[in-house]
Amino acid sequence: MIVSVNIDSRVVAPGSDDLVDEAWQLKEEINRQEDVLKQRYDFFTDAYRRSKVYCYVQDEALIGFAAVRRDGYILFLAVSPDHRGEGIGKRLIAHVADDHETITCHARTSNENALQFYEHLGFEIKRRIDNYYEDGGDAYYLKLGSDVGIADRISDLIRR
Repeated sequence: MIVSVNIDSRVVAPGSDDLVDEAWQLKEEINRQEDVLKQRYDFFTDAYRRSKVYCYVQDEALIGFAAVRRDGYILFLAVSPDHRGEGIGKRLIAHVADDHETITCHARTSNENALQFYEHLGFEIKRRIDNYYEDGGDAYYLKLGSDVGIADRISDLIRR
């Protein structure tokens, strides 16, 4: 039996609350399961509202999102554990790449899933920052830049 899966992409403009509660719930689900994405509610919702947020929605449920600042810095990237490996994270990064020359982010040094994901897409670790997170966790600062031909690299990855 073939089941058709209807996944819509949406963009939430800066200043909007659209899907903010759903994004918080998804972030918290990942936090409970993987002990990452530990931001507090006020910080998260404030940053979300100031960002352009690329979203994937299936049957009105948010299954992935990337909240991005105007300079191409990814504040939050989350994909539902039930939908990992389906290319949603890659497509979110591709949307960001369409709008930005370079993309940067931080990832916990202990977050193997995130680090493998970003490195697979061609991000490079630029530096380590000790005690970056509120809980004392260390971070890597990662960058995917125009020097790599960002849009071409992402396009190639999506076609794989």
